Amino acid sequence: MLAQEKLGDSVLLTPLIRNLRKAFPKLEIHIIAFSEASANFFRNDSDVTAVHQTKREPGRYKREVLKREFDVLFNTKDHPSTHFLLQSVLIKARHKVGHANEFHTGLFDQLITIEHNTHMALKNCAILPLLGVTVTEEECRPCLPPSLLPMEMQIFLRQIDTRRPTGINISAGEANRTWPETKWKKLVQSLPDTQFIVLSGPSELESKRNLERSCPNIIPSPATGNLYEASRIVETLELLVTPDTSLIHIASATATPVIGLYREAPQDITRFGPFRIPGELVISPTGEVAGISPDSVKKAVEKQLQRERPASWETSV
Repeated sequence: MLAQEKLGDSVLLTPLIRNLRKAFPKLEIHIIAFSEASANFFRNDSDVTAVHQTKREPGRYKREVLKREFDVLFNTKDHPSTHFLLQSVLIKARHKVGHANEFHTGLFDQLITIEHNTHMALKNCAILPLLGVTVTEEECRPCLPPSLLPMEMQIFLRQIDTRRPTGINISAGEANRTWPETKWKKLVQSLPDTQFIVLSGPSELESKRNLERSCPNIIPSPATGNLYEASRIVETLELLVTPDTSLIHIASATATPVIGLYREAPQDITRFGPFRIPGELVISPTGEVAGISPDSVKKAVEKQLQRERPASWETSV
C-alpha cells in the first residue's frame, strides 16, 4: 500500500494493517513510503512485511518493488498526488484500488466511493469490504506498534501511573498550527490545582523545559524519542490539550479525552480530527491556532475535567 508522508497519516493507517493481519495471518504487507519519518514508523511494526522508500536506494526499489507483481495495490490518498499516481502506474499489481476522484478514473481496477469528509481512519479501512473483511468503526481505531522503552521512561511511567495529570502538547508541524509558549504558560498558571505534563518534539524541548521550570504544577518528564513513547504517557492522562498534530491520533489510539486546537479548516477537522473519543475542539477566530485565547482553552479544559471518565475509555496501546 502507498502510505502518506506525515506521521499522523501513518498512525491512521495502523487499523488497516492490524485488520489485514488479523484476517490474513500469512499475508505479505508491503509499505511504499514517501518520507523518512513514515518509513521509520512502519519499520517498527511487526505486522509489516517490508518497507520500501521510493526515493532512497532507487536500484533496490526497482528490484524489490518495480520488478515484481503484487496481488493488490492500494493508493491511500483520496486526492490527486503526482508521486502517488506515478507509483500507482509503475507498480505492477493484479488489482489496483484507489479512492474515487476524477484524476483516478481509468488508473485503477476498483475505486472506493465514500463521502470526502469521512475520517481517514475509516477511509483507509474502506478497502477491507472489497477483500471480504467486515469491521466495526471501533476496529478502525488507530493503534501503535510497541517498541522498547528507555529505562528513564519506564521509571517515569510508574511514578505517574495513578496521578492522572493533564497533558499539553506544545509541538505543531506547521507555523499556523502553533500555540505560543506564552499562552501555554498562561493556561497552566490559570489552573494551579491541576497537574500538567508537557509533551514536545525535539525542536521544542527548550520551551518544554522552560515551562517545567516556571510552573510548579507541571510534572517534569523525560523527552519522548518517538510516538510510541509519547503514547505511553498519553494513555496515563486524564486529558490531552494539543494542536492539530499526530498527537490527536495518539489520543484516539489510547482513548484519551482531548482538547484540540484548530484553525477554521472544516476538512482538517472532519478527516483528521479526534476519532471515537470524548473531548472538545477550540477553533481559532483568526485562521491560525495562535489566535485562540488562553481563556477559551481554560474553559474547555475545566469542562472536560468535570466529566467522569468511564472505564470503557481505558485502552492500552
